[in-house]
Formats: sequence, C-alpha cells, structure tokens
Amino acid sequence: MAKEYSRTQRVADYLQRELAALIQQELRDPRVGMVSITGVDVSRDLGYAKVFFTRLGVDSSDDAAETAGVLNKAAGFLRSQLSRDSNMRMVPQLRFYFDSSVGYGRNMEDLIRRAADADRELGLRDEEDDGTDGSGEPS
Repeated sequence: MAKEYSRTQRVADYLQRELAALIQQELRDPRVGMVSITGVDVSRDLGYAKVFFTRLGVDSSDDAAETAGVLNKAAGFLRSQLSRDSNMRMVPQLRFYFDSSVGYGRNMEDLIRRAADADRELGLRDEEDDGTDGSGEPS
C-alpha cells in the first residue's frame, strides 16, 4: 500500500510551518515586514528547498527583491534554527523566491469584478432604452 504523502511532501509541509513561525518570531530585520510562506518545494534528495513567500502590500517580484535578499542572507540562521528544533539528519539548503501568483490572482479578480460591473451597467442601460421594466412588460 502506497503512503498517503511522500517524505519530500512531509518535509516540505514541516519546513513551511516552522519557517513561517521562525521568520515572524526570530528575524528582527525591519526590511522583512509581514511575510507569509506560501509553499516549499523540496528536492528528492532533501538537499535543497525552494521557499516561496509573499509580503503584505507587495505584488511584484521587483518590489520584493530586497525582502528576498534579506531572507536569503538569513537562510543560514534559519537553517541552523531548524536543525536545532528538529530531529532531521540533514536540513535542506534554503532559497527564497517571491510568489507572484497571489498578486496575479488579485489582478484577475479585479478584472473580473470590473467586467461584471460593466456588464451590469450595460444591462441597466438596455432596460432604460427598451422602455420596459426589465420583465418585458411596458412600464
């Protein structure tokens, strides 16, 4: 019978939880701000981990470049904290990348909302032009 989750997925989930807590509680650099860890991809040999993050109020990777730099410089500290708190034989090397999918999703939501508002407005104008009350009956 196959395992429900692979080892790499379990390690990735653990790293996501622990890094989120460590960044909020242990990092004192004000350039980090309000960071959320959105995902972690761990290599099959558990040697490397790509850590994806978002930052409150930042939608582009250009704006988050400074935060990514600070997190990548703090990767050694975070890795040592993880090794101290876990029973893993080897903690993966950490690389931080900005997750632009959240900003992209917000953009798409805004476009859909504007299209729906424009469609609703166009529907109201058509009803006014018909001289009907919207049910097909004369007003």
